[in-house]
Amino acid sequence: MSVLRTDRLCRSFGSLIVTKDLSLDVQQGERHIIIGPNGAGKTSLANQIGGQLRPSSGRIFLEDIDITGQPPDRINRLGIARTFQKNNLFQNLSILENLRLAVQARRGHTWNGVRAVAHYADVLERAGELAALVHIECDGSRLVRHLSYGEQRQLEIGMALASEPKLLLLDEPTSGMSPLETQRMIDLIRGLPSNLAILMIEHDMKVVFSLADRVTVLYYGEALASGTCAEVQANARVREVYLGMAG
Repeated sequence: MSVLRTDRLCRSFGSLIVTKDLSLDVQQGERHIIIGPNGAGKTSLANQIGGQLRPSSGRIFLEDIDITGQPPDRINRLGIARTFQKNNLFQNLSILENLRLAVQARRGHTWNGVRAVAHYADVLERAGELAALVHIECDGSRLVRHLSYGEQRQLEIGMALASEPKLLLLDEPTSGMSPLETQRMIDLIRGLPSNLAILMIEHDMKVVFSLADRVTVLYYGEALASGTCAEVQANARVREVYLGMAG
């Protein structure tokens, strides 16, 4: 079944068209990766799906729910979790505290100034599970600002997973990483639950070919091609406008 579907999605800024009649779908458990040259409209698409940018026309569906133009917090509650190109973490809190806050937000726990954190055993247990899922040690004393860049990216995915999403939307999760950090991220994403749908924007072709079940190539806001890695590689137009440039 389709977890996410866009129907003839369009977005323009005056005469500049960043998304043009774009229809795509992401199936349950699918790793669907969006690629394309700079300016192709990849992040604009992610912003529309995540609620940060309202489409000019067209519709976006999460399963059978029309989420077009809904605010980001409602879209998150309905089942889409997102990470951004720039980390968005609580730098002066620990790994455990970041994860705990994300779990508490999901479970609707209100702040209680007289109840010790230790009393929220279920929250702390879930925070530990998320840390293991994203391959990071759940240290109660190590502050986020002391983590490496790659570790911060891992933690951000853990916080996104705290909302128990149906779809995980990743915007260039390996951007700026060393080869070792990139491989760790590949291993992390590969090990996520098999029923979780992932829509990912990526520029590193090693990552794409390591993870993708399906690839969609954007070019000036349009879907130039969509298919398996082999099908996309064999597409002459894709090789001309994107893969050839990357080589």
